[in-house]
Amino acid sequence: MGFQIKTGENGFEDASGRVIRELVEIADYISHMRTEIAALRANEITRDRIPMAHEELGSVLAATAGATNTIMASAEAMLALPDDASYRENVEGKIYEIFEACAFQDITGQRIGKVVEALRHLELRLARFAAAVKARDEAGYDPAEAERKARAERLLLNGPQIAGPETSQNDIDALFA
Repeated sequence: MGFQIKTGENGFEDASGRVIRELVEIADYISHMRTEIAALRANEITRDRIPMAHEELGSVLAATAGATNTIMASAEAMLALPDDASYRENVEGKIYEIFEACAFQDITGQRIGKVVEALRHLELRLARFAAAVKARDEAGYDPAEAERKARAERLLLNGPQIAGPETSQNDIDALFA
């Protein structure tokens, strides 16, 4: 903005000069915040990236369910095959169906990669904004956050592990024996 603050005869600024200086600092801070908020590109995130992530994850779920159904149906069909001269040929046909169904992993991996990239992009923008505004987490107990963490722990106990200690299949079998 470039305001000049004049000092009095004794070299010190008067009260109005201090007020003007503080107002200039506030205006500069507001201008900086507007720039940082614009850099978030929140409209792009809500219009493009988040809906794309939802769509990709929905496709992953559909592909996974479809592949699982195909694999299960093929395996069940193999169990029901008659033990005749064409048995081997029929089993091989069902095995090829299972192999084809397992190809979903490549497509789902690509889709999940897109979601991860969108989340990384969002994380970087939010981190930049948080650093610009010198944001700090509010201290104290947050009941909503505590419930979210407790729910995440409950789900983790009943869901797949994320790169952690795994229970071997033999241990699981022994548990049910």
